[in-house]
Amino acid sequence: MTSAPMRKDAARNRQRIVDVARQLVDEGTPLQLNDVARRVGVGVATVYRHFPTPEALMETVAAPGLEALVARAERALTEEDPWNALADFLDVTLEAQLTDPSLTIVRAAPDRVLPRTEELTATLDSLAGQLLDRARAAGAVRGVVTWDDLLPLMCGLAFAAQVHADDDETRRETGRRYLGVMLRGLRG
Repeated sequence: MTSAPMRKDAARNRQRIVDVARQLVDEGTPLQLNDVARRVGVGVATVYRHFPTPEALMETVAAPGLEALVARAERALTEEDPWNALADFLDVTLEAQLTDPSLTIVRAAPDRVLPRTEELTATLDSLAGQLLDRARAAGAVRGVVTWDDLLPLMCGLAFAAQVHADDDETRRETGRRYLGVMLRGLRG
């Protein structure tokens, strides 16, 4: 069974809700569905009809960033040098986390509420694990490290860079410095 296409006004409202949520996330403001409705200028029932929970809205905001990271991981798997492919992917991942706070929030959450988010994060974890395995097989990474180890470390690097810097450029520099320390520790 397929669902009926969304009416144009409903699709427009949904996009406005996502756009406002994106602004709130970028400002560091917690997503409260009542606040989103007020800022969009729609009834709260309209927001809940599209997004039953703040987590569902957050995951929708994060989806384009997750899709971009999946695409980057797929490209990295085609690169010749396994170490550079892994290091570059981790660099891109950290940059994405520092510029899109929704990514760290969604990646650090204990559960996923949307099937699409579950699919994207599972794919991303699988691809990242393959990148790590490739680098390990080439002797470029210590054998004891798993993707399950690196995932929380990447979230921690992004968090530490956010906390210890006041502006975007300093956050990026700090994050790259922290990532460099982690990469040196990974190197086989």
